[in-house]
Amino acid sequence: MLLDPAYSQTYVEDCEVCCNPIEIKVVFENGSLESFNATELGQ
Repeated sequence: MLLDPAYSQTYVEDCEVCCNPIEIKVVFENGSLESFNATELGQ
């Protein structure tokens, strides 16, 4: 997983263990990580 600290991001990626989709939300503020959240979307 590559993240660009220039802006916040939300995307969907398959879990490497169970292959179910997970939604990743990453929030950066002034180049610093403010929040990281991973939510299972299920199938």
